[in-house]
Amino acid sequence: MITARTRGIIVVNPNNPTGHFVKAGELVRLNEICARREVAVIADEVFLDFALDSLGGVSCAANSDALTFTLSGLSKICGLPQMKLAWLIASGPEEWKRQALARLEVIADTYLSPNAPVQLATPTFLEQRHGFQKQVMARVRRNLADLDRQLAAQKTCSRLEVEGGWYAVLRVPATGSDEELAIELLTKEDVYVHPGHFFDFAGEGYLVVSLIMREKEFAKGIGRVLSAF
Repeated sequence: MITARTRGIIVVNPNNPTGHFVKAGELVRLNEICARREVAVIADEVFLDFALDSLGGVSCAANSDALTFTLSGLSKICGLPQMKLAWLIASGPEEWKRQALARLEVIADTYLSPNAPVQLATPTFLEQRHGFQKQVMARVRRNLADLDRQLAAQKTCSRLEVEGGWYAVLRVPATGSDEELAIELLTKEDVYVHPGHFFDFAGEGYLVVSLIMREKEFAKGIGRVLSAF
């Protein structure tokens, strides 16, 4: 996929919706590819804090072997999408980083900065994120456990492995397109899921479900999805 026009490789860490973290060996390989071609790594890490186990993932913020831009913001890590504050961390070889920061400064001067109240409140938002994240992950783990319980009671559907984030990917019989299936579940079962093609899954038979629903609603919705098969 890399051509002479390629300037960056986007990495979502952990991936959305599969919840897979970038592994150390994968980052080494990415660095080799990018450094050789003078291509940047662009790492979206808005879900990095939401690991299902204590190990979690490794941030690209300190990546030094290739020019790297690591992105995050209040929307996910604090559960505050309405506050509209995000940031970018540049790392990598010093000369490449120096040139990149000079060009980023031009971009930053071209657009308005975040509003002053949000800037002033950000330290407090960041301090309070731990309570929000603890609540979210407690619910995610309970819903994932209930999903596994319901999946174990049947043999038609399964799920992909997930390491972080707050989505689960269901593997379901590919009786038609994922979009048709999602619409049918919405109109007949009153359950809202995302079809796999929203996230560029190569084939049919994938549904994406949210793990941050209230537990009773989630259990009921998953029951309806599985009963459809």
